[in-house]
Amino acid sequence: MFGKRDGLASPKPAHAEHAAAVPHLSLVPLPEPVAVKENRKPAPQRAAIYYDLKKEIFDALLEAIDVTQLSMMELAAARQEIRSIATEILAAKKAVVSAAVQDEMVEEICNDVLGYGPLEPLLARDDIADIMVNGSDPIYIEVGGRTIQTDIHFRDNAQLLNVCQRIVSQVGRRVDESSPMCDARLPDGSRVNVIVPPLALNGPTLTIRRFKKDKLRLDQLVQFGSITAEGAELLKIISRVRCNVLISGGTGSGKTTLLNCLTGFIDAEERIITCEDSAELQLQQPHVVRLETRPPNIEGLGEITMRHLVKNCLRMRPERIIVGEVRGPEAFDLLQAMNTGHDGSMGTLHANTPREALSRLESMITMGGFTLPTKTIREMAISSIDIIVQAARLRDGSRRITHITEVIGLEGEVPILQDLMVYEINGEDDKGNIIGRHRSTGVVRPYFWDRARYYGEEKRLAAALGAAQQSAF
Repeated sequence: MFGKRDGLASPKPAHAEHAAAVPHLSLVPLPEPVAVKENRKPAPQRAAIYYDLKKEIFDALLEAIDVTQLSMMELAAARQEIRSIATEILAAKKAVVSAAVQDEMVEEICNDVLGYGPLEPLLARDDIADIMVNGSDPIYIEVGGRTIQTDIHFRDNAQLLNVCQRIVSQVGRRVDESSPMCDARLPDGSRVNVIVPPLALNGPTLTIRRFKKDKLRLDQLVQFGSITAEGAELLKIISRVRCNVLISGGTGSGKTTLLNCLTGFIDAEERIITCEDSAELQLQQPHVVRLETRPPNIEGLGEITMRHLVKNCLRMRPERIIVGEVRGPEAFDLLQAMNTGHDGSMGTLHANTPREALSRLESMITMGGFTLPTKTIREMAISSIDIIVQAARLRDGSRRITHITEVIGLEGEVPILQDLMVYEINGEDDKGNIIGRHRSTGVVRPYFWDRARYYGEEKRLAAALGAAQQSAF
């Protein structure tokens, strides 16, 4: 009955694992976002009947189609073909379900075959910052800085593990009992972390850090209140005049978003090399080389670390080096690069204040096995880094750039820092939203003034600092 449909007939039964052969079809955006009902769970009785029927249809569908031929079709045509066949199978089983439930079931089957199952309606939304899957329990999302429980969940841990394996296999990685932790990315650049049993006790745990389809710009951060117009102008100048910038902040504070914004002011003629654990930067310049680390294989061989990438990119004639996140001994190589003619390099790290960011760099270098005196490491950091930009996620979920700080020098063994702009918290309103303001510290001639004059930006720098000082009063 279902064997002759546009050449998709399969002479022998296809198996569920063959569905992994078509993950690339999910790269095309879904036609319409599916609404997500939040803070509700489906009734357990209804869920059991629903999923039993869905599994029967799914198994029959895989026997009726040739997945290999399906993978060569356009996504829209493939979805329509699956939708048509699944509807016929449902009718043949004479299942008593409403039209709404039937449409929902068929849509979910399409997502299971061609995409990432229950995640598809969430991935179609552009307002979600994080997707958190804790086993087969209902999925949590972060929207507008708030964590919300949805009524979407996986059928069981086996379905969730299958989706996790499909995601990581797209970037040549794997996740199983022998390799239970993995970092990966989605085709749109979203960052993915997977941890599975035996390390995750309640089943596979999947965390997806989403990035907007339309890359944010600094002027949009001004609209959101993350920074003032004067602060944004100051950051533009800092990027243009090739200051070495370190972006510091906690988890979810917007470090990568801010790094993307700053790279937007790099000249199109410059050769940029990015080094990342999972490639997520979205540089728009034409001359960009993207490098990504690689985990060891099943024999424990073939690992390429961030330090390998940073050391190698020095041989690739870079004009700017962008490190997605500094986590370990690659900090030493990045500082060496910044100090040997690769001005304008940038990186991010986890720290709560600009001064703490310097201490973290020192700790990373020390833990990497370098036997340099503490003062030598500090002198290297001070001479390499020009600006530290501090980002923070406040308790109301909002994100702010809290410091734009110059690194000036050492006094004895203590780093000398100079704030150009800071964010002050004054309280909160009756809805719990933070009330604060960005203010200039009154510095009118920053330490990188001569660099700005070399690039012809001193007048704009003076105007930006002057305007910031006036707006502070």
